[in-house]
Amino acid sequence: MSEELARRLGTRDAVAVGLSAMVGAGVFAVFAPAAGAAGTWLMAALALAAVVAYCNATSSARLAARHPESGGTYVYGRRRLGPFWGYLAGWGFTVGKTASCAAMALTFGSYAAPGLARPLAVAAVVALTVLNLLGVQRSAGAARIMVAFVLLVLTTLVAVVFLPLPRSGPDPGSHGGADAGNFQIIGKEQAVAPPGDAGLHALLGPGVDPWGVLQAAGLLFFAFAGYARIATMGEEVRDPARTIPRAIGIALGIALAVYALVAAAALRAPGPAVLALSPVPLVDVARSAGADWLVPVVRVAAAVAALGALLALLLGVSRTVLAMARERDLPGVLAAVDPVRQVPRRAELAVGVAVLALVLVADLREAIGFSSFGVLVYYAIANAAALRLGAGENPPPRAVPVLGLALCLLLAATLPVASVAAGLAVFAAGIGMWALRRRRTMGA
Repeated sequence: MSEELARRLGTRDAVAVGLSAMVGAGVFAVFAPAAGAAGTWLMAALALAAVVAYCNATSSARLAARHPESGGTYVYGRRRLGPFWGYLAGWGFTVGKTASCAAMALTFGSYAAPGLARPLAVAAVVALTVLNLLGVQRSAGAARIMVAFVLLVLTTLVAVVFLPLPRSGPDPGSHGGADAGNFQIIGKEQAVAPPGDAGLHALLGPGVDPWGVLQAAGLLFFAFAGYARIATMGEEVRDPARTIPRAIGIALGIALAVYALVAAAALRAPGPAVLALSPVPLVDVARSAGADWLVPVVRVAAAVAALGALLALLLGVSRTVLAMARERDLPGVLAAVDPVRQVPRRAELAVGVAVLALVLVADLREAIGFSSFGVLVYYAIANAAALRLGAGENPPPRAVPVLGLALCLLLAATLPVASVAAGLAVFAAGIGMWALRRRRTMGA
């Protein structure tokens, strides 16, 4: 058995790590595909994603209080449902979030200097891996600084849309900044926007599309999934039975408020039509609000947010790798804990190397949908595990995990076809590896 990690994180640290993932680069990217799917019903999709997030967060918090170990739902699935379900959760989380790490690194590079996106992405992965190896408290401290800056910029962006502040650039409501006729609608497959606002209105008008709302909710859930980082680091949190539920609740509440305000601002300026077609949606929100002075600040905030999300992702994935290595679902050599820093150094290095490989060779523009599928399956297993909590284990009201399980599976099924296909292929490969390992173990 490997050494345990040190319990060094308080509530503020845990909240900072969770917010780094939730109010990370997703807020700068996810509204475009979500608006393409839901149109003017974007707020309804956000509300549905928030309901799913609440159910999942409640189930995860109750489970984390009972099982304060590294690994999150991988551990809960093993303890409550059996080794296979824990493995499935860990596999989906590790593969999906490793891809997300690479996507966040490339997002940072693209915002910081588009012509040097890959070299900067490589540098970011190396720097943050080294930071994590120095100790989890340093990582949490960096997360607090990055989250504070991003929240300040987002608050300013919402203010320039809704308050009578000095403006520059195009009039509010104009579509300056987004070349609307040149882009495919991201969230609707095989749908190309006809030229002009009339064509866009036909695609994204006031009529509700239930399938589109569900698909948008699945994409928006990508933004709320960051509270998993708090649970996966349960072994490093002080007084976990009290701290983890509190930190998850605080982080989720702040993230929901931020996303609701930003979504409302985006629907007001530039509106769902232009928003759906924008490669840089929050930049176009600033431009449409007549705040050209804010555009470079938003770009810097997006780069910082990507770094914060990458930091939190690397922490979460490495802890899940540690837990899986302890149970020999991954090579046992990855279970080593640094005796001085008390961090899973080999797991951290292995995750860093895997992310670097993806950054160098892969095109990860579809990572949001793919990651959403994997994380929705992950939380479906968490909700199923929460249903196994006994009366004396402070279980959530039964309706919460039941609703969370049903909605996770529903939203996973309504994601874009390419995301579902990629997710199913990854899980099939993982199940094949599980079966092969079991056969070898039984043969031995």
